[in-house]
Amino acid sequence: MATFCAVFVVLCALVAVNGDQKLHPLSDEFIDLINSKQNFWRAGRNFPENTPISHLRNLLGALEDKYFHNLEKVDHLDDIATRSSLPESFDPRDKWPNCPSLNEIRDQGSCGSCWALAAVEAMTDRYCTYSDGKQHFHFSAQDLLTCCEDCSIGCHGGIVSAAWKYWQNYGIVSGGNYNSSEGCQPYTIPGCEHNTVGPLPPCGKFPPTPPCVKTCESGYNTDYEKDKRRGKRVYSVDSNEESIKAELYKNGPVVATFVVYEDFHSYKEGVYVHTGAPYAARHGVKILGWGVENGVKYWLAANSWNSNWGDKGFFKILRGVNHCEIESEIIAGEPLFP
Repeated sequence: MATFCAVFVVLCALVAVNGDQKLHPLSDEFIDLINSKQNFWRAGRNFPENTPISHLRNLLGALEDKYFHNLEKVDHLDDIATRSSLPESFDPRDKWPNCPSLNEIRDQGSCGSCWALAAVEAMTDRYCTYSDGKQHFHFSAQDLLTCCEDCSIGCHGGIVSAAWKYWQNYGIVSGGNYNSSEGCQPYTIPGCEHNTVGPLPPCGKFPPTPPCVKTCESGYNTDYEKDKRRGKRVYSVDSNEESIKAELYKNGPVVATFVVYEDFHSYKEGVYVHTGAPYAARHGVKILGWGVENGVKYWLAANSWNSNWGDKGFFKILRGVNHCEIESEIIAGEPLFP
């Protein structure tokens, strides 16, 4: 309790100090200010300072989810056996070592496709976890991004619950990452450099959403419709911390949408807490597990800005108090095996 009291005292102070600041969100001065006002996490340079602000906005593509409350809701609070067995910290890579996708960080490029990538990341993981590591299927972000008409507007943003319902109703084909030639439909939007120096081209130009193509790429020997895998069930998870933990522990990663502020782009390590920086937009990510660092509870999550961002593509965020609304909209599903 003392740790959480300290967290909120600091947060209130930061909002008061930084709420009206006008520093450029990628400037060294802004990064230094974040680090000077708290010690829960370390800010650093993830993007070159001349990265267009429009690119940062484009990365945040989770739109208001008008379908979320129509989903079946799962509440694990009555599952006493599971809840009593939950450890203080949980990393699914330890429980399911034969599921390599749990280690994967995808790259959405300059497209606002976080909603699609987060969804297929969790679907891919769950295809493996539900089979206890015996079956693998790398769901295609390309197929979901381009062909789900109810999901909204592709690279301009989408609705996470609609992505999961598309998986359940229509199925999604296989597909690897950009330039991988893996699966039926690999991702066709190139990654860009979310770092000061690196091998990728600079970020900036906003790409158009690729067209929906209901065929597999040349050389892939399975028909598009036959390649699809579907969901058996799609549901939301109650926002209670213990329900979310139980869901992660029993079934694997989930998808969350949360409010992003301009300081988040500079996250490097530690447990992220909002420092009073201005609002940016909403973002979709995959939550894997949980833990405690220096007495502060956190969720472990995977971002989709490549592994040069943050802590090798992952981040930790304050757990148990719906920080930045991270616990408000949790979605998951059960795969349907052929």
